[in-house]
Amino acid sequence: MTPMNWALLSPEIWLLVMACVVLLVDLFVTDPQRGPTFWLTQATVAVFAWLHLEGHDGGLTAYGMQGMVVVDPMGHLLAVFAALAVMVTLAYARPTLASRDMAKGEFYLLAMFVLLGISVMCSANNFLVVYLGLELMSLSLYSLTALRRDHRVATEAAMKYFVLGALASGFLLYGLSMMYGATGTLEIPKTFEQIAGGRINKEVLVFGVVFVVAGLGFKLGAVPFHMWVPDVYQGAPTAVTLLIGGAPKFAAFAITIRLLVEGMLGLAIDWQQMFIVMAVGSLAVGNVAAIAQTNLKRMLAYSTIAQMGFVVLGLSAGVVSGNTLSAANAYSSAMFYLVAYVLTTLGTFGLIMYLSRQGFESEEVADFAGLARRAPWAAGVMTIFMFSLAGVPPMIGFFAKLSVIQALVTTNQALYIWLAVIAVLFSLVGAYYYIRIVKVMWFDEPGQTSPVQRGQGVTALLALNGAAVLIFGLFSGGLMALCRDAIQRTFTT
Repeated sequence: MTPMNWALLSPEIWLLVMACVVLLVDLFVTDPQRGPTFWLTQATVAVFAWLHLEGHDGGLTAYGMQGMVVVDPMGHLLAVFAALAVMVTLAYARPTLASRDMAKGEFYLLAMFVLLGISVMCSANNFLVVYLGLELMSLSLYSLTALRRDHRVATEAAMKYFVLGALASGFLLYGLSMMYGATGTLEIPKTFEQIAGGRINKEVLVFGVVFVVAGLGFKLGAVPFHMWVPDVYQGAPTAVTLLIGGAPKFAAFAITIRLLVEGMLGLAIDWQQMFIVMAVGSLAVGNVAAIAQTNLKRMLAYSTIAQMGFVVLGLSAGVVSGNTLSAANAYSSAMFYLVAYVLTTLGTFGLIMYLSRQGFESEEVADFAGLARRAPWAAGVMTIFMFSLAGVPPMIGFFAKLSVIQALVTTNQALYIWLAVIAVLFSLVGAYYYIRIVKVMWFDEPGQTSPVQRGQGVTALLALNGAAVLIFGLFSGGLMALCRDAIQRTFTT
């Protein structure tokens, strides 16, 4: 029997203990902006990221908690990315929280529990652990969405998120229970062995996979499980929207790899077909629906659906003609795309919060009219983000799209080549609404004349975020190699 090996969980134990410490410390904080709580939370997450980075550099795969968790390079790297995303989110959110009477210890505490849930999912090696991490993250996000209890739109968004999220969790749980019934095990590696053995009822397995894919599709925000995304992105406070749209995407990717690739690769012919339908639907619905939006947060929600279409496309090209020769290339391209998307999304919503103030949310497209005259540098940074999302070189978004398309084309299969063509065509459609934002900022008459004045800390972070989108685009090879190495080492060990 695999030992408990508590040392493998040192990052998660650290985060849980410090979350309790932050809760107690916040009781004695008198600063209305919760300065001590903020800095203690940031320090906690930074140490958490460092612990995972140390584990990633070790490059080993180990099992603990009697085989229920696995610690490998992919899990470590995804946890590091998620921790950095949470740190940046909290830094962007702090001024907005203070001006909206939301600077409360609960926000930072729940953000740490979101990160803890993400980390649990990244290291899950058992169906029950996957579900435990998923619920820990989801329930924290539901609570954060409803944090402004006096705000009708936020409360409505929280209710929609909770109801649809509970439905999706039920789908996933039902699918996992069917997998357990068919294979007789809750451990992901043993599920793989049972499927590879071919001595079980495939009809029951495929039926279970359908429900599992439905649950994963909701967490990814892919069509036809996308209904919650526009309403929640628009209705939630922008700080919470960024927390929903950033770090949790790494968790969704992690459990997709754990469940479908590490556990159900023998059924790839079945779930990849569903992924292809989801990907094309996401590209079509996301890009077309975004054109008609006048609310920027809602437009970015449909944009997210379209962006997830690319991620799902990458995940659908791992097994071709019964072999896994292209698996590492396909899954690493999807991972790289996800990193590029989250990096850009952090800056986009960060800039929306930067331009907001008490009584003015700056979330309509019209609110960005003439921004170049009021704050040229802010318009320049937003232009970088929009070009990256549109896939304009030399931004990181261009190379992310290129990596997924390359993964599709190198399969030498007509179906995947056509999928690459469809992805390019819908990217051209999507470029319209991204470039429209650029046009509004640089060429439309400003609706406001007041200068933009905010703290130097957020200004520097936005500039750094914009520079990262550009620099990682110009020198994307290192980040691509990092993702590919993590995937390859995980699968080989």
